[in-house]
Amino acid sequence: MKDKQLISLPKKKHRELVMKIEDLAKKENRTISDEILSLLEIGYQEYINRAIDSTTPKSVVSLFAGAGGLDIGVEMAGLNVIWANEMDNDACETYIANHPHVYVERGDVRNVKSFPKADVVIGGYPCQGFSLAGNRLVTDDRNYLYREFIRCIRQSEPMFFIAENVKGLLTAGGGRIVEAMVEEYKEEGYDVQYKLVNAKDYGVPQDRERVFIVGVRNDVDFKYEFPLPTHGEDVEMKPYVTMKDAIGHLKAAEIGEYDDSGFSSRYLSRNRKRSWNDVSFTIQASGRHAPLHPSGDPMIKFDRDKWLLPETSQHRKLSAVECALIQTFPPNYKWKGNISSQYKQIGNAVPCLLGKAIARPIADFLKEYYKEDETNQKSLVTN
Repeated sequence: MKDKQLISLPKKKHRELVMKIEDLAKKENRTISDEILSLLEIGYQEYINRAIDSTTPKSVVSLFAGAGGLDIGVEMAGLNVIWANEMDNDACETYIANHPHVYVERGDVRNVKSFPKADVVIGGYPCQGFSLAGNRLVTDDRNYLYREFIRCIRQSEPMFFIAENVKGLLTAGGGRIVEAMVEEYKEEGYDVQYKLVNAKDYGVPQDRERVFIVGVRNDVDFKYEFPLPTHGEDVEMKPYVTMKDAIGHLKAAEIGEYDDSGFSSRYLSRNRKRSWNDVSFTIQASGRHAPLHPSGDPMIKFDRDKWLLPETSQHRKLSAVECALIQTFPPNYKWKGNISSQYKQIGNAVPCLLGKAIARPIADFLKEYYKEDETNQKSLVTN
């Protein structure tokens, strides 16, 4: 029998360093080995002394950032994300791989001591307690993480904020929850608008209804109005972007992995397939419930809550790559974690183009704001 030999650290400074790394790993929700590997790559001192330039024009602080869908959207609109927080390990790795310029604070937002100043705060706080598919308990702790969002607003003092959530937020608790949120935002000094929008109306090839809450600080001379739909069936509008537009170009070698766990009775309780010329059903945060690929014959309604898959053709679920494209992530976006985690990250994200549309009015205002500020500075120097 071999005895394990424990490693001793005779020097106090080494023991203290290990304790700091253990604390850091716990805070960032990572294993000690992952934390050590990360620090070896970056350097401990460089890691803990990372700096944030809060003077960046059109700056954004992002909470509950996930894989970065909303963040990509606001950057497409012309804003600059400088700081982000996320606690899911794989989502953090995905975010960092695609946003090397952003300071990422890993771990539970409730453990964040301070938030940097910024022009805009964004975030889609956890929504399981509000979801129409969930138990919708008013007492669900996840329903109150929006107060961390408010804590961030209080510290960051942004001119604007953008919060995103599921459709079920509007009716959760008989509508009391959303009204309570709006009142708290108003008490912080913001004019607040909220609206249910569908992603397909803004160039996203997907039926996806989400609630956006937008706040404008009371001292800012700007009235936010939700952008009008750009896509639809009206002659004046652009046509809806279809699945053929989004994923029809993919070759077999480009499809990537997809969930092949079969089709449960719950899955077959409703239609899961749309044609190439339709927008997709909502992309779920689970590969098991991903919509079917549009190839092959359509599903047949056999009875109430029972649909059948014709045996005349093969059927498979959309791959993670296809789901990401339908969520309008860039084709070269890097995904970390196993296939199940990737589906979850993709399904939880805000479609990038929807985020861009919602943020564009704010980005346009800030562009003019900083141009005017620069002009004033030049005038002062001249005089």
